Amino acid sequence: MDRRRSPRFKTKFDALYSAGAEEGAGTLAEISYSGARLEGASIRPGVGTRIRLYIFLQPVAPFELEGLVARHTESGFALNYDLFDEDIRRLVDDVSALIATP
Repeated sequence: MDRRRSPRFKTKFDALYSAGAEEGAGTLAEISYSGARLEGASIRPGVGTRIRLYIFLQPVAPFELEGLVARHTESGFALNYDLFDEDIRRLVDDVSALIATP
């Protein structure tokens, strides 16, 4: 039984992130209304670290998210958003539409 609060969508978008003075890059592997998961992370900030994530859906204007590192994965980390707003809902809806289209 899946106890997640919201559905997760698998993705493969380039992402940059900053955690204080540290900056890193990775691939957005999953996104949902409550959080996201990055893989291939160049650095893995500590659990509880606040990060700002820049997702490159379009090359010109990245989408920004902010949250706290919730856990580490084998090659990355997952984060939970600090605040949920309509921009996140639109982003997740857009991503789900993009990956559902053949």
